[in-house]
Amino acid sequence: MPINEYSDGDDMSIDAAPATNSLAGVASAHASTRQPGNAPLGSGLEARGIHAWFGKHLALENVSLDFASGTVTALIGPSGCGKSTFIRTLNRMHEFIPSAAMAGEVLLDGQDIYSKGMDVTKIRLQIGMVFQKPNPFPSMTIGENVLSGLKLAQLKVENKDDLMQECLERAGLWAEVKDRLGAHAGGLSGGQQQRLCIARALAVKPKVLLMDEPCSALDPGSTLRIEDTIGQLAQTMTIIIVTHNMQQAARVSDYTAFFLSDGGPGNMIEVGPTNEIFSRPRDQRTENYVSGRFG
Repeated sequence: MPINEYSDGDDMSIDAAPATNSLAGVASAHASTRQPGNAPLGSGLEARGIHAWFGKHLALENVSLDFASGTVTALIGPSGCGKSTFIRTLNRMHEFIPSAAMAGEVLLDGQDIYSKGMDVTKIRLQIGMVFQKPNPFPSMTIGENVLSGLKLAQLKVENKDDLMQECLERAGLWAEVKDRLGAHAGGLSGGQQQRLCIARALAVKPKVLLMDEPCSALDPGSTLRIEDTIGQLAQTMTIIIVTHNMQQAARVSDYTAFFLSDGGPGNMIEVGPTNEIFSRPRDQRTENYVSGRFG
């Protein structure tokens, strides 16, 4: 998939300039129903001093973030501030671009995924990714799409049918497609295709799931289904989501990191529990953004 080196995706789409206290209420309600980080499964991911370039252009400067096991972290900020660039450094997709370079460390289970000798294919199995636009394989059936990652990675499982059902159930899609697993994936709606892509990512048992604006092209109903899926998946894995939708960040995330470029390379301005970012941010620039004064 081609990556726009200077853009984080579609333009920002806040329905209206949200009141900070309204977002804080949504975030507080979410926090009251979640116990992030208590799941026995999942993995911690750490980014240390990440810098990213496209040619001579420094797109991202000195970003360090921890993503604890069993948590959902939202990355927010205006277009062009480096959110998508950053998330692509977390599973070594940034290096797909010929002119791209990076510095820093990304630690999974305490091991730097950029260290010499690391198997990039195995890294991307452990740190999966769902893109902004659904990208199922159109020539494959629904069932073949779910299991395609196993074939590419040459992984063997005892019962593929059980795994397929499990992944589709976890992605919130099984009830809608169980009677047409042999149909081509192109016949699904946009929201169903995105959930199929999530099921495909789950089939290889990732520890971390990266989601780059996964709902930007979806209708509100499909968006809510994806958000429900995120809530279920967060019980057993670490999830990092790039979103321009402040309400979505408040609804689904345990932690929020605010990125901004201020005319230079992208930087992380602050990070904290989502209800705090939306109710009492430490930095005035964060306050201005989440309250809709710019963006």
